[in-house]
Parts: sequence; structure tokens; C-alpha cells
Amino acid sequence: MEQPRGLWGWGSSQWGRAASRTALACAAVIGVALAPVATAEPPGYRPAIVPSQPGPAQSDHLAAARYISDHPDAVPLGVNNFGCEPSAEHPRPVVLVHGTDSSAYSDWSGIGPQLVAAGFCVFALNYGGAPGADTYGTEDMRVSFAQLAAFVEQVRAATGAAEVDLVGFSQGANVSRYYVNKLGGADVVNTWVGLASPSYGGVMYGLVPVGQAVPGMMDVYAKVTSTAAVQQAQGEPIMVELNAGGDTVPGVRYVTVGSRVDEMIQPFENIALRGPGAENLVLQDLCPDDLTGHFNLVYDPFVQQLLLRVLDPARPAPVCTPVPLGTGIPQVIIAGNS
Repeated sequence: MEQPRGLWGWGSSQWGRAASRTALACAAVIGVALAPVATAEPPGYRPAIVPSQPGPAQSDHLAAARYISDHPDAVPLGVNNFGCEPSAEHPRPVVLVHGTDSSAYSDWSGIGPQLVAAGFCVFALNYGGAPGADTYGTEDMRVSFAQLAAFVEQVRAATGAAEVDLVGFSQGANVSRYYVNKLGGADVVNTWVGLASPSYGGVMYGLVPVGQAVPGMMDVYAKVTSTAAVQQAQGEPIMVELNAGGDTVPGVRYVTVGSRVDEMIQPFENIALRGPGAENLVLQDLCPDDLTGHFNLVYDPFVQQLLLRVLDPARPAPVCTPVPLGTGIPQVIIAGNS
């Protein structure tokens, strides 16, 4: 599950303990209108893990963490059904991309089944894991970019869909947007959605500039957090590269959903995209009494309804209900110490 590492790690299963102490390779696309996106495999590439054991819907990260500890191959109910045929109402499969130190089940066990029930074909991968790891999104993001590209082609081959929609949470927003903007994914992606997207990275309460000013300190940060966490700091090479020449490309619909009280992304303005066509939705502008922050965003009922409407504008408007500040954080800490 995506949990804070105590720096800006956009999550870590080890953060709770620290706080207590202080795909398969690219498949050929048959019968798809557009040609597959070709990407060179970076050093250290290995296919993403595609989980296949259906698990029940969950209401928060802690419940998901407890379930996945006994079911490491869990995937949200109805997700990764490679026999799913897109309907006329929902012709584009939805690919869900989890956050740092997380998994498909940990981040999407709430949203995934809702999308399936709404009639979408839904898919999710476990990317960026070290060999033998039981948590993902921690390793060099360049490998993760290629893993996502291969997985999208697998989804298109299985469903016959010319295009997909991508939904990324936290690091997943950066991984999926890099694929769209830099690896040719714009040719096969209609809508990109970033939930709690660290679009321009974060400074984590000033720790990042300090680390960047001290030779070798960012390497120390990477050992304490993870390679992928440090790669997403404001001003780090991958973040500069991701946004170079503009943070959007023509032909793709971009939507971000962010919270003014995000615990991990500071300054808050780093969530929004600045390029042409970007739609930046702020949770508290739409539901002022919902003070959900970073970690609970994917389990927030209003955000879940909002995502459904972003992907299907015919859906009813989400219902606003109050959510206290800090919701979800205790569950993250408990899960990290479990």
C-alpha cells in the first residue's frame, strides 16, 4: 500500500515502523486499429507482475494491507479479466497504475470494483518491484515506464481496443504520464487521470533542497526511502525530463485531482499540470468539507464518484460529505507496523 516514508516517499510499507522509531513483455497487437507503441527495454528490465487472484473490495488501505499480506497475488474483484469485451458505452479499457511502495490491490481495491460494476474493462499491474518483492513502485522509474508500456499493449491485444484510459495514483500518475508524453503512449491513450499527482515533484517540508545542496545526500535519502521516491523529488532529473517541453502533449485529455491538504506533495501547486488542455480539479473546491489528503484519496467516496464521472460524464455528480483532516493516516501507520 502507498504509505509515507517520513521523507517525501509517496509511500512506503516501512514508514509506519520508521515513524514508530522516529506483464509480461510487450504483446503483439492483433486486430487493433493502431500499431503498438514500441519502447526500448532499459537496463534491468523485467516484465511487470500481473496479479490474478480476485480479492474483495476494501474500504481503506489498512484493510487492503491485511488482506494482501495473506494473498500476495490479490487483484481487485473483477480487475484483470482478460476476457472482458469493451462495450459501446465504454469502449476504452481503464488501466490503473498504483503508487510508490504499493500494489494494484493496495491502492485500487476500492475503486477497481466500482469501475467494473459501472461497465468498464479494468486492468492493473504491479510495476517497479525488486526481484522477490511483495511491494512495488520502489525501483528505477525507467524500468517502470517500460513495464507500463508493455502492459498497455497486452491489454489492447486482449481486448482489441484501439485506445485505453489511464488512471495513476501518486507515483502512478508520473509513470503513466511519462509513458504518454515521452514513449508514444499518446497514440493509444484517450484520457489520462492523475490522482494526487506529484506532477512537479515535492520539496517535503524543505528536506529536498537541503538534500540536493549536500553532495551524496540524495543517495542517502534513496537508501532510507527508495530509488523511485527520490527520483520524484522536485528538480530531480526524471522530473525535469518529464515536464521538459511542456507537461502535456496534443491529442490526450489530462485531468488531475488533488487535495489542498496533501501530506506528501508540497507545494500544493506542484500537483496541477500547466499545459494546454489540462483540467485541474481541487477536492476542496468541489467539496469544501472533505479534508482527505494524499494517502486516503483513492479510498475517499467523493473522489471515487468523481473519477467515475471523469471517465463517464453521463454519471451523476458525486455527493459531498464531510471527511476529517488526517483521515487514513492512522491506518497507514498501523499497516506499516503490522
